[in-house]
Amino acid sequence: MSPEDRVVSGQQRKVERDNFALRPQRLADMLGQARVRENLSIIIEAAAVRGEPIDHILFYGPPGLGKTSLAYVIANEVQGNIRITAGPAIERAGDLAAILTHLKAGDILFIDEVHRLGKAVEEILYPAMEDFVLDIVIGKGPAAKTLRLNLPRFTVIGATTRLALLAGPLRDRFGARFRLDFYDQPAMEGIVERAAGLLKVETSQEAAAEIAKRARGTPRVGLRLLRRVRDFAEARADGVITLGVTREALELMEVDQLGLDDVDRRLLRIIIEKYKGGPVGLDTLAAAISEDRATIMDVYEPYLIQLGFIDRTPRGRTCTEHAYRHLDIALPDAEDESQQRLL
Repeated sequence: MSPEDRVVSGQQRKVERDNFALRPQRLADMLGQARVRENLSIIIEAAAVRGEPIDHILFYGPPGLGKTSLAYVIANEVQGNIRITAGPAIERAGDLAAILTHLKAGDILFIDEVHRLGKAVEEILYPAMEDFVLDIVIGKGPAAKTLRLNLPRFTVIGATTRLALLAGPLRDRFGARFRLDFYDQPAMEGIVERAAGLLKVETSQEAAAEIAKRARGTPRVGLRLLRRVRDFAEARADGVITLGVTREALELMEVDQLGLDDVDRRLLRIIIEKYKGGPVGLDTLAAAISEDRATIMDVYEPYLIQLGFIDRTPRGRTCTEHAYRHLDIALPDAEDESQQRLL
């Protein structure tokens, strides 16, 4: 499928099931991220008063916090069509040109992983975002000509987990930038309870709170755990999700009280047991647990750092006392620590 083939209109947005069915449809349906929601509502209302499309928007933060969902919500709020693509999918400038020439006034172009756009593609996107024009080079060599096409006013919504990798000129062309943070416990409970209602599965309030507590402050994780607990309940517990059923299912999935799974604990144990608590380099860790370094940085580390289990230092990753206590591992003696610093 080419990048321009994935077009989602207002009617088609209702077709995608499961994941999409659990997404909020309007800003009023969203829970958490109160600051972001308030700012977005102001931008949308002001644009409606002026009769203009909204400004370009950039969402950044750890994966699973709702960047794609917010793009759908904005499309619903402005009653526009949304075209979806991703940075790695746009390999050539011609791919982006094909997408841009099919846009209509008020359309939204959502680019996931926008930091992975190629340089040649970015050069095409700059004038399109700023001046709503598309410069096409026809021919090669001395006979080459530049053709400028006017584009309708549209909105680019970018999403990235690595803001630092986004080129400065591209970052500056987004009129609004919002960081999405991990969700607190009340917001996560509301998300789990809402999803349970949409899935039509009977869930006790205590069970929803237990799932929310182990969801790492991330809606995507919470919804995934809810589905697996639902499967367990339907297979082993008459389809009703109680607190006992939830704990039994999550124990079977090896998800502990803080939401750490087997890979999280293995990561901590390698630092503590093999490298005496660190420091240890990211490449070494990636090789030790057979994971990509980008996956460790983007998926596992943010939550472990938030919990205070891992510190990033110039020499590498180290485990804190909290990690030792959580894994029930004895802290190293002060004498051993001083000898390690001397080494």
